[in-house]
Amino acid sequence: MALDPFSASLFAQRKYFIQEIAGLDDVFDFLDEWPANKRDVSYERIVKVMRDAACKRFPASLARESFRHFLADQGKLVRGEDVLNFFRKKSDRNIGGT
Repeated sequence: MALDPFSASLFAQRKYFIQEIAGLDDVFDFLDEWPANKRDVSYERIVKVMRDAACKRFPASLARESFRHFLADQGKLVRGEDVLNFFRKKSDRNIGGT
């Protein structure tokens, strides 16, 4: 069963790519891969918020905002405009080089 989607996606910087976070399912995937040595109090707090949101004890909209703050605090938040500009630059390139 899929969990609630967010009203708008968030984007997180991973080591080699940018991950779209469209809902609670994506958040849990992201948090499961969080390095063990970086699982501090803020990590534990966001996991609790996401679990509460999945159980409908916390609104998904506030969970999204909490996760956005977590990403920003960790230096992992990528603005949507930056993602769009990245793809625009890539699509402007001609594969054949002409």
